[in-house]
Amino acid sequence: MSSLKQKTTKGTAWSFADNIANQGIMFLGGLVLARLLTPEEYGLIGIITIFIAVFNSIVDSGFSNALIRKNNAKDVDYNTVFFSNLLLSILLFFVLFACSPAISRFFDNSELILLTRVMGIVLIINAFAIIQQTILMKRVDFKTQTKVSLIASISSGIIGISMAFGGMGVWSLVGQQISRQLLNTGFLWFYNKWLPKLQFSWQSFRELFGFGWKLLVSELINTTWKEIFQVVIGKCYSAQMLGQYTRSKQFGAIFSSNLTTIVQRVSYPVLSSIQDDKERLKLAYQRVIKVTMLITFVCMLGLAAIAKPMILVLIGEKWLIAAGLLPIICFNMMLYPLHAINLNMLQVQGRSDLFLKLEILKKIIAVGPILLGIFISIYWMLWGSVITGFVAYYLNAYYSGKFLNYTMKMQIKDIYPSFCIGGVMAVVVYAVSFLPLSPFLLLPLQLFIGAGIALGLCEMTRREEYIEIKTIALSALQKIKNGR
Repeated sequence: MSSLKQKTTKGTAWSFADNIANQGIMFLGGLVLARLLTPEEYGLIGIITIFIAVFNSIVDSGFSNALIRKNNAKDVDYNTVFFSNLLLSILLFFVLFACSPAISRFFDNSELILLTRVMGIVLIINAFAIIQQTILMKRVDFKTQTKVSLIASISSGIIGISMAFGGMGVWSLVGQQISRQLLNTGFLWFYNKWLPKLQFSWQSFRELFGFGWKLLVSELINTTWKEIFQVVIGKCYSAQMLGQYTRSKQFGAIFSSNLTTIVQRVSYPVLSSIQDDKERLKLAYQRVIKVTMLITFVCMLGLAAIAKPMILVLIGEKWLIAAGLLPIICFNMMLYPLHAINLNMLQVQGRSDLFLKLEILKKIIAVGPILLGIFISIYWMLWGSVITGFVAYYLNAYYSGKFLNYTMKMQIKDIYPSFCIGGVMAVVVYAVSFLPLSPFLLLPLQLFIGAGIALGLCEMTRREEYIEIKTIALSALQKIKNGR
């Protein structure tokens, strides 16, 4: 158990560092770009990323998860998946290229034709990176990915900001995204050293796709449903409103999406390695949930409380609408890591069939918020998604917990104290926002008070998840101090 704990801790630490490098630096660069560009320009890129996200899911086809789960994967398996990914990406690039005029007409913006065709190159570039990332994830080697992300994020941020200062408008966002993916892929190949061979096995393809196709359909449904909010906003409202929404979503993703990514990347290969030991699997599953949700509740509820002054200070008044959307997005996104953990357990146990059925059921339920967005308002749509998020959690937890005798009731009992800590902190911080102060004074005051309350409550309650987080943090600081 100690080796598993060490492996998980090390993987989590490097995965966290990777996300800070990949998303944190991109976020800081995005703050500069948000002051130079308009919400409408962000909205145009938001429209294109709808299709890029969906097509990237098809390119992967669930193969990467199938490879990670397969304990005895051979070189022929990696080569088969590599060439499958590459051929699919080329095919989908030409599909997107041909569909760009239709996309332009649907959203009533002629700029989208060329923007979509150029951005489509990302599909092919990403296909070259999938196997390299899968190999590193299977080894729980996030140190290498951190190096790569750091180089790619800093370099692409400089490129995007330079283009924006040069007056290139929306193309600065295109340049940033393409250069980031290109650098990321190039350095993955440089550091990982894996090279493909001219091998393709139909037997390997059928075996991996037999598990992966259900995850592919699930991911397609999930990704399409996530992006359909942007379709509704872009079509029923405006590119400017879509820009406000995507910007507020990016703020919400600072903690939620990063934590979700870390949980998925680390817990899946680690838990897969002990899939046959139910007792160890349950203990590891419980531990991951408790630690993750303490961080999530404090960060997401705190972010909701400081939304308005933070937006005003960091990106200015032209993004004020985003400040009203952000708290609702935070309430919805705070459950994302919990969804990821429970769904990972279904994959670890090989229940991709149940994974698919759950995705279909949850998306049927989620039709309600979409209709609210079309016929009433974007705010009703977002609040509706908060409600359906809790319903989705019930479904995920019911089935994943059933296999290990770790029910939803037991999960809630484990995470309720963390929710209370985050909730008390958020209420006090939000109350401070009514003080008649400049946002530039209010924001640091809220951050100071929020951090003090959260830390104070954690020290008072001394919960085991807090002790574990504190131990990991102090250990990491000691290593940095010793120059290790």
